[in-house]
Amino acid sequence: MVRTAHMLTGDFHEAEDLVQTTLAKTYARWRRIPRHEVDLYLRRALVNNNISRMRKKRIAHLLMPFLPETVHRTHGGHAEAVERNTVLVEALSALSARQRAVVVLRYWEDMSEQEIAAALNCSVGTVKTHARRGLEALRAHPLLTFHLVDQEANR
Repeated sequence: MVRTAHMLTGDFHEAEDLVQTTLAKTYARWRRIPRHEVDLYLRRALVNNNISRMRKKRIAHLLMPFLPETVHRTHGGHAEAVERNTVLVEALSALSARQRAVVVLRYWEDMSEQEIAAALNCSVGTVKTHARRGLEALRAHPLLTFHLVDQEANR
C-alpha cells in the first residue's frame, strides 16, 4: 500500500501518512467490508483519501525536487534505481490526480480496467481515457524522455 501511495503522492513521508489515515478510517468500517473486497476497498479508500488531501491543500500538482547533481553513485544500482524512481514520481506528479490514480493502479498494481472503475467509482471508458491521456503525458514529459534517451545512450 505504501508503494502505491508513494506513486500517488510523490513523497514517501506523505505516502506513509496517507496509508496511516486510510487504515485508521477503514478500521471503523472493517466489519462491514466483505472479505473478498478488502483489497479493492482499501485501494479505493487510498485514492479517495489522496484526492481529499490534495483538495484540502488546494494543490493541483505535487512537485518533487530534482536529485542534486552532486549525487554520488557509490552504490551503483541503488543510486540509479533511486534516480529512476525520482524521475518517475516527478513525471507522475505532472498528471492530474485522477490520471495519476489510474496509471498507478493499472501499471503498478496490475489492476484491470473494471477493477479500477469500481475502485474509483467511474466507468470503464473513463478509466481508459485517463490511462491514455496519462500515458501520453508521461511520454511527453521532458525529464522522463531525457532520462530514457540518456539510458539508451549509456547502453
